[in-house]
Amino acid sequence: MLVKERMTTNPVLCSPDLPVGDALAQMKKQRIRRMPVIDKHGHLIGIVSEKDLLLASPSPATSLSVWEITYLVSKIKIQDVMTRKVITVHEDTPLEDAARIMVDNKIGGLPVVNADKAVIGIITETDLFKTFLELLGARKKGVRVTTTVLDKKGQLAKITQAVSSAGGDIIALVEVPSTASNYEVMLKVTDVPKDKLVEILKPLVVEIKDVREN
Repeated sequence: MLVKERMTTNPVLCSPDLPVGDALAQMKKQRIRRMPVIDKHGHLIGIVSEKDLLLASPSPATSLSVWEITYLVSKIKIQDVMTRKVITVHEDTPLEDAARIMVDNKIGGLPVVNADKAVIGIITETDLFKTFLELLGARKKGVRVTTTVLDKKGQLAKITQAVSSAGGDIIALVEVPSTASNYEVMLKVTDVPKDKLVEILKPLVVEIKDVREN
């Protein structure tokens, strides 16, 4: 799965001379939390987040009048608060690499650029959450089983074959390391009753940790 398959195309962009107040209004209208900043040639020169804009706005506790506040905010431009060192990815970047970059750098979004450094999209934590939901089959009904499985070649093949032989359809399967010798495997199955699925899996796994219908 690549970034281009999950990114938001045609992202909302802004210029460096856009007033902070206008940028906040635009973010609210578009329901977004960050905007790439481009120059007059369309080149990426920064990125600004909703947090950056809010921190640049006067505190509600200020003693200034509304007219003074409006005047001061109108003087603050995006170029005054934007992040200039922008981390970007290309559209052919694997999705897991984009997620790793976000986590390692503690950021919530990455502009996607092409070979000419033009912004063609943006991938955000929301896009990753949506993908996570799909990978776990969260929007589909079925029997969800979490098991502990030996870290041994062929174990997953035995499990999937057993489910298939029982007429089941695996709509999600995720494995993560548990210990040096075991893996935790979560699978979601349709067309097999819960009790029957447990009966099938029990001889093939170390432990069934959780089972539920959802």
